[in-house]
Amino acid sequence: MTPVRVGVFGLLGSGNLGNDGSLEAVLGHLRAEHPEAVVDALCGGPEAVTARFGIPATRLHWYRGEYRTASRAGAVAGKGLGKLVDVFRTAAWVRRHDVVIVPGMGVLEATLPLRPWGFPYALFLLCASGRLVGTPVALVGVGAATIRNRPTRALVRWSARLAAYRSYRDAQSRDAMRAMGVDTARDEVHPDLAFALPTPEPSAAPGLVCVGVMAFHGGNDDRARAEEIHRRYLDGTTRFVRALVEDGRQVRLLTGDEVDGPVVASILDAVDSPLLTAAETSSLADLMKEMAAADSVVAIRYHNLICALKTGTPVLAVTYAAKSDALMAGMGLGEYCHPARELDADRLLDQFRSLEKRSPELRQTLNDRNKAAAEQLTAHLTTLTTTLFPAHRKAT
Repeated sequence: MTPVRVGVFGLLGSGNLGNDGSLEAVLGHLRAEHPEAVVDALCGGPEAVTARFGIPATRLHWYRGEYRTASRAGAVAGKGLGKLVDVFRTAAWVRRHDVVIVPGMGVLEATLPLRPWGFPYALFLLCASGRLVGTPVALVGVGAATIRNRPTRALVRWSARLAAYRSYRDAQSRDAMRAMGVDTARDEVHPDLAFALPTPEPSAAPGLVCVGVMAFHGGNDDRARAEEIHRRYLDGTTRFVRALVEDGRQVRLLTGDEVDGPVVASILDAVDSPLLTAAETSSLADLMKEMAAADSVVAIRYHNLICALKTGTPVLAVTYAAKSDALMAGMGLGEYCHPARELDADRLLDQFRSLEKRSPELRQTLNDRNKAAAEQLTAHLTTLTTTLFPAHRKAT
């Protein structure tokens, strides 16, 4: 018998805490239920993944400047050559494994700005390689949304079709893939993988409000007015934070990605008060510890919302995509959503006060929903690995 060789794939280790939290959840299950499995990654930040999770990792793209704008001939040529080299690099990496898992993440959506020849192309190479060399590729608990851009939609659709296994983090994701021409008859829906992570012990900082922020510029279809959207979001969030501080509330700013730092800096500069601080977080566990101490949370990033919900802390969602509305509705807080593209500080403050008045009731609702989510995920991951890891009996 030889141990099963598992590859994990995605924009992991690239500064997005939600992506890394999804990986952490899958690794936790593998280490508990399949300690013999040999795991490595093909990812965006291999050094960070190896340092944090202790698994070998390979850089996702051959060309190091893949996500930088190519303005010179040399950079354009480098990107073009990289696309060709990655065909062979990806196939060779997939071939070394018995199964490849894409753990969560919104890999089948374009709700944030996305170029087709970046990650969508890389995902297509992965799924096509898996089909070519006979290694099953599993898209586990992923997010999806209907995509208008034709090249991106085609790459995402074919990636999903070529994958050996698909499950989604909400019903809307499955519906979106069906609308884009993928047969989803056997695809399942389960809570987001982050709900499988450990929940920290509750602590108390009376009066504390956590506000999760984001470098939000709209989505793929909003490029023409990206700066206008960002300015409105930032101005509205700053006004909301200032109002809380003027009411004597302690406010703690949180992020979910390294790119959110300038937003935090801007709000700190605009609201000069000892009641306003910013947290330094490097994982979803760090975010959950912050939120577990809060009376309530207001957040925009999807996995910031999950962290608040998982700790049982009432949360008001500033939503930029249908996935956030679906998440809040599924956890019993559907009425506490506010559109990020049309953020109105006064209306947000009214919703926030309503949220706090119902805090005891909402905490009980979240406690019940969290138990159900954890049970569903445990069953899902067990079924998944039973399906993908048959008795592994290759000759040594």
